[in-house]
Amino acid sequence: MRHVYIRGMIGIVWLAVAVVSIGSGNVAMAALYVILSGVFLYSAYGIWKKERDKKGGK
Repeated sequence: MRHVYIRGMIGIVWLAVAVVSIGSGNVAMAALYVILSGVFLYSAYGIWKKERDKKGGK
């Protein structure tokens, strides 16, 4: 379960970096950070769902 928390936190950090990057005017890098954030958050969600299904939760 720690993997879910760590990946979720990293995804949130990348999302915050994207917001700061947009604020500084670097839109190209912000797009990269948003994609990177999405990958980490999607990965965390996938692991969370797999663990939940393994335990029998719905």
